[in-house]
Amino acid sequence: MLKKIRVVVVDDSALVRSLLADIINRQVDMECVGAANDPLVAREMIRELNPDVITLDIEMPRMDGIDFLGRLMRLRPMPVVMISTLTERGAEVTMKALELGAVDFVSKPRIGVADGLSELASQIVDKIRIASTAHIKRHLATSDSGATGVKDAAVVSRPTATLTGRVSTEKLVFIGASTGGTEAIKEVLTQLPADFPAIAITQHMPPGFTTSFAARLNSLCKIAVREAVHGERLLPGHAYLAPGGKQFRVDRSGANYVAVVEDGEPVNRHKPSVEVLFRSGARVAGRNAFAIMLTGMGNDGAKAMREMKDAGSYNLVQDEASCVVFGMPKEAIAHGAADEVLPLKDIANALITKLNGLTDRFRV
Repeated sequence: MLKKIRVVVVDDSALVRSLLADIINRQVDMECVGAANDPLVAREMIRELNPDVITLDIEMPRMDGIDFLGRLMRLRPMPVVMISTLTERGAEVTMKALELGAVDFVSKPRIGVADGLSELASQIVDKIRIASTAHIKRHLATSDSGATGVKDAAVVSRPTATLTGRVSTEKLVFIGASTGGTEAIKEVLTQLPADFPAIAITQHMPPGFTTSFAARLNSLCKIAVREAVHGERLLPGHAYLAPGGKQFRVDRSGANYVAVVEDGEPVNRHKPSVEVLFRSGARVAGRNAFAIMLTGMGNDGAKAMREMKDAGSYNLVQDEASCVVFGMPKEAIAHGAADEVLPLKDIANALITKLNGLTDRFRV
């Protein structure tokens, strides 16, 4: 008999609770075992029903979703899919939720809720399925200042390794990630020195959220982090994030690398797609490229990462134990794309070590 994914829905809207329960119960592999109108009710429901996944709204009475999530991840870590409205504040708070340990989020429509959620049904249940398989770790309290994502000096505690020489501006780093990737990317980037080579990043994320994600990373990192802008030169000491809902790749303009941001078709169902970015890396950077595959569901980027390796790049892949979801890294390994498979905490140092080994050969 098929073991169903047991879901508790937490939302202060009776309509949303009913719609989500109906969407969940239509699936053969999951069931909504409870629905709570606020976190205090949800707390008792979780104790009683022991669900596999919860969906969690942000703005609710008595205790907001962010406060509840923080307590939940400290005391009883479990897979959570956030429900967030697509507003500037909603995007910022969603970034905070992912930092606290939420697996993923769905952008709840602000108007036309019934039709909007119906259109999002496949996305909602896909994310619940992925969340049910995620590796959830206990989240320790930090001194970060609330839900806005404002930088606190204690956030970046790990010492940053340094480059022993100036690395050629020909060097370029490519990073791909999906589910769990926002925190994984932060872990890597916060360890990099200010004079690090340019970095191009694709994280699966919808429009409206990458701006907040880039701003948060920029507040935490020694390198500058921004959304990629079409036609701009990729400079050392900078990381460029694929804008949500756009395809991002790298091209050449004379001796320079430049960003290409365009409204292309989805690739592997994604826009932005890691496949698009990594394929451009194989074509324009070759032996000057480094590729990193981080946590994520599916196989986006695996074939292109192998193309990068065949073109001469050096590739690092996150190991299973440190992934939230070991899908994309597993596929990259299966395609023979990995030169090293490492815990997340070791990736930045391994990359710096590799670059330090090249500084004697590639002085500028």
